[in-house]
Amino acid sequence: MSERVENRSAGQSPGTKAERRLAAQLAAKKAAEAKRRRQSMLGAFVGVLAVAALIGGIIWLNQDDDKQATAGSSPSATTEPNAAPTAPPAQQLPEGIDPALKTKPQVGPGTGELKKLNVTTLVKGTGPAIKAGQQITINYVGVSYKDGQQFDSSWDRGQPYTTPIGVGRLIQGWDQGLVGVPVGSRVQLDIPGNLAYGENGELGGPPGALRFVVDVLAAQ
Repeated sequence: MSERVENRSAGQSPGTKAERRLAAQLAAKKAAEAKRRRQSMLGAFVGVLAVAALIGGIIWLNQDDDKQATAGSSPSATTEPNAAPTAPPAQQLPEGIDPALKTKPQVGPGTGELKKLNVTTLVKGTGPAIKAGQQITINYVGVSYKDGQQFDSSWDRGQPYTTPIGVGRLIQGWDQGLVGVPVGSRVQLDIPGNLAYGENGELGGPPGALRFVVDVLAAQ
């Protein structure tokens, strides 16, 4: 009895071992396949992340470039691109000044050929006469005598202009035409080219005859 049992157990043992080996091989194969799938999925996930990061970086760079371009196109800290230009700030003018001197004059061209300096009083002031060597504060508009084209204006800069007078710092037409004018006056100076910047603009200004309307605000 025990002998038959021993023989049967011996006969079943190889089959059991074979099955174990096969099961182990199948398990190892499944584990390897699962590992490959996990690695493949992980690789795909990493690839998606890399693509997303690349796209995000490109978008960020484009947005940064757009911001820099906008900042560079901005003409100023207070003016938006394509915004209408703002008017110059209102000037603080002396008290008691003639109301006519509180607004910018309209200055047109002259007529005929200008051969000498002409000083025309448009508003006569009540202050002391300007003396050579004084510092004067003025508003002015300068245009071409020929066609009335404006080339300069203190009004457009939003503040009066202060300068010494009668000491050779200015064109001769101003030095000669403004000395003796009472403070508070508005005068028109028609200046030939030789008393301005030269017939051809040799002194660095507009050429030929010029017309200035000058408001004398102060002198000291």
